[in-house]
Amino acid sequence: MVCWALRRVGLARAHLARKASGVCRGHEHQPLGPRPAAPGAPGSAVELLGKSYPQDDYSNLTRKVLSKVGRNLHNQPQHPLWLLKERVKQHFYAQYPGRAGTPLFSVYDDLSPVVTTWQNFDSLLIPADHPSRKKGDNYFLNATHMLRAHTSAHQWDLLRAGLDAFLVVGDVYRRDQIDARHYPVFHQLEAVRLFSRHQLFAGIKDGENLQLFEQSSRSAHKQETHTLEATKLVEFDLKQTLTRLMTHIFGDGLDVRWVDCYFPFTHPSFEMEINFHGEWLEVLGCGVMEQQLVNSAGAQDRIGWAFGLGLERLAMILYDIPDIRLFWSQDERFLKQFRVPDINQKVTFQPLSKYPAVINDISFWLPRENYTENDFYDLVRTIGGDLVEKVDLIDKFEHPKTHRISHCYRITYRHMERTLSQREVGGIHQAVQEAAVRQLGVEGRF
Repeated sequence: MVCWALRRVGLARAHLARKASGVCRGHEHQPLGPRPAAPGAPGSAVELLGKSYPQDDYSNLTRKVLSKVGRNLHNQPQHPLWLLKERVKQHFYAQYPGRAGTPLFSVYDDLSPVVTTWQNFDSLLIPADHPSRKKGDNYFLNATHMLRAHTSAHQWDLLRAGLDAFLVVGDVYRRDQIDARHYPVFHQLEAVRLFSRHQLFAGIKDGENLQLFEQSSRSAHKQETHTLEATKLVEFDLKQTLTRLMTHIFGDGLDVRWVDCYFPFTHPSFEMEINFHGEWLEVLGCGVMEQQLVNSAGAQDRIGWAFGLGLERLAMILYDIPDIRLFWSQDERFLKQFRVPDINQKVTFQPLSKYPAVINDISFWLPRENYTENDFYDLVRTIGGDLVEKVDLIDKFEHPKTHRISHCYRITYRHMERTLSQREVGGIHQAVQEAAVRQLGVEGRF
């Protein structure tokens, strides 16, 4: 474990990086709260990235999602997500040099997406009853391990290793609806920066008399342990950093606004919106890090900020890409548009020919319990794959006597590279119907 005293006297960044890499791959954590017990071996296991994970009642990974693990689109040269990642890296390297001219921010873009539930939730102070913990919204290998739902799952480890300025980029996994802007796998980029008292107040008039911490009450503007002066300076630095980043990506003259919001691991918290082509669009979330999180990772003498953004969302706005499935396409007509000699070269995406859709509906009575819409969406994705463009819940009906509930979904099938036949789609749709009855316990009305 890297200690703060060693880091203060100039421990090399490369050594910190090696330590952090080891920590993120399985270091024993100091718990913030209770952790689940290790599951017993029920006789089957999930093999993933060279490791075996025993399955239990929490296991809900699908073949579709497993096939995406390790693809790492953000690390494939000339892919649009790689281009965006590299532009952000270049900006941070150029704008924020550290000592001796080396980059201030370390970059981690190859950390394993398999994390513990403690890393994904407890380390970030996410309450035990928070909706984001639901099995229906996440992909679990078992009760103690999962595919990360956000790159923030690595924050605690990197802070504990002694880093105080870093970027994390990676694939994240969430069960969600099916449409042109949602996919069970997407990519996040986030950053953290911590400040010592000297760093934060350097250059501030009478800064030597200012403090980072105090014991007071929490308000809408600050945490109970932070002084108002420290909070405002961290908030100012965060917003300046993000405004410069978005200007670098989208160009000069960008209008920006900040919307107050809530995250369990920051306070105060904000969403950043930009006005692009006359429309206000939310692009990221950010805030002043909860001091309890920072303290638990061993940085009790520091205060900091964090932000996180979705690479697909930014790329869809920047390049005007209409469908999130395109990022996974092998279609040369798509990929060749992003093979540019300079990562900062403007790319104007030329839409591909849109092949006709084939639309089929499916109706069924729900089981009395243990049904979630995300279960059905996962089933459709597993069977239909990327042929499914979207799924809409178009009707709900409750029987007046039995009070049973019926759902009707409209499934839009569309291939990205050719025309689908009704016969071809019919076979897939029948498989969806049969699997819904067999796996979800619904009663078909087809």
